[in-house]
Amino acid sequence: MNEINAKVLNEVEKLRDDMVKTLTRICKIPAVSPHNGGTGEQAKAQELEKIVNELGLGQVKWEYVDDAKSQTGNRPSLFVERAGKSKRRLCILSHMDIVPEGDLGAWTHDPYDPIVRDGRLYGRGVSDNGMCLVASLFALKALMNAGLKPEYTINLCLVADEEMGSHFGLEPLMERGLFRTDDLVIAPDSGNENGDFIEIAEKAMWRLNFTVTGSQAHASRPNSGLNACRAANILAVEVDEALHKAFGEIKDDRFNPNVSTFEPTRRFANVPSTNIIPGKERFEFDCRVLPSVSLDEAEELVKKVVKDVEKRTGAKIELEVDRTDAAEPTSADSDVAKILIKAVEQVLNLTPKTGGIGGGTFAALFRRKGIPAVVWSQEIESAAHQPDEYIEINYLVNNAKVFALMMLGE
Repeated sequence: MNEINAKVLNEVEKLRDDMVKTLTRICKIPAVSPHNGGTGEQAKAQELEKIVNELGLGQVKWEYVDDAKSQTGNRPSLFVERAGKSKRRLCILSHMDIVPEGDLGAWTHDPYDPIVRDGRLYGRGVSDNGMCLVASLFALKALMNAGLKPEYTINLCLVADEEMGSHFGLEPLMERGLFRTDDLVIAPDSGNENGDFIEIAEKAMWRLNFTVTGSQAHASRPNSGLNACRAANILAVEVDEALHKAFGEIKDDRFNPNVSTFEPTRRFANVPSTNIIPGKERFEFDCRVLPSVSLDEAEELVKKVVKDVEKRTGAKIELEVDRTDAAEPTSADSDVAKILIKAVEQVLNLTPKTGGIGGGTFAALFRRKGIPAVVWSQEIESAAHQPDEYIEINYLVNNAKVFALMMLGE
């Protein structure tokens, strides 16, 4: 490692405590989508602008996307750009929004009052995606403290709505022409504890929302109604079995797991009392599908199951599909992959491998536009979206070191 790189890594290490304090600060502010019971990212965005100004990183540019469900009528995303030796940009994409805390009884502490214990920081959003968001800010700060100009123009992107599909975040922002075909893009929103895996491919994301309508009745007189709960149970089982039978044996060893996953996940509330036969049921499947599996064929199969269950039960069934097809993988020989591999090698003393994941991250949106993008972070794989979500503080520092070396370039 050369003297300049060593100097930068030393500057990052000096910022360790400040990074923890900053991550604690932003994770005290919930940023759950208004489409998922929250108030959105506005308050967190305002706090992040203060942090950027305090660090002296530069001017914050606000971009808004209209959202009628938001209290402000829109969803904000922030961009911080700092000139480098080259006009070519290194874009580091992180997201401000988080998932809800879930069952509070499963937490051992307040999810929005992060605590440090045994070298870890606990709280909702500290891992997904607060750690890498903060790491990107302090990577740039470390270069500034070292008196160094980055090789590339740095574009730190702190965006909204990643957890709910980016419909009010990156997706419309890309349509505004905010990114370029020669951008070097990293989305640090997935990784493992060793930091030895770089994601260059993603499965298709396929979400199925079923609404089953019957007729409400008293539970003591079920024949006077049509039990939507029973019809929904039959439907869920048969959709599950049909998808696994048709596509479950298809494998692709670039991915882990190496098969498509078809998971029944969310069940919506139906009736307020046990003695009521529900007249309506809603439930969802979350499916992560290999690129070699035809989503058109899979959807036709599900529609056949729906028609069959309708005929057998007499219930009316509506199917809504949220579909994101798999994008062409990023080449392991792309410029951004090479820069990332070299940075990881220097910080972690290992050579990372490349491969695919179940999706989905920002990277797929860039790949569909012909912009190579990679996904990497050192993180606890099982921590995101869980009660007692946490990070290893050492990983926070290592991520900042990798980002800082990427900013210095090859």
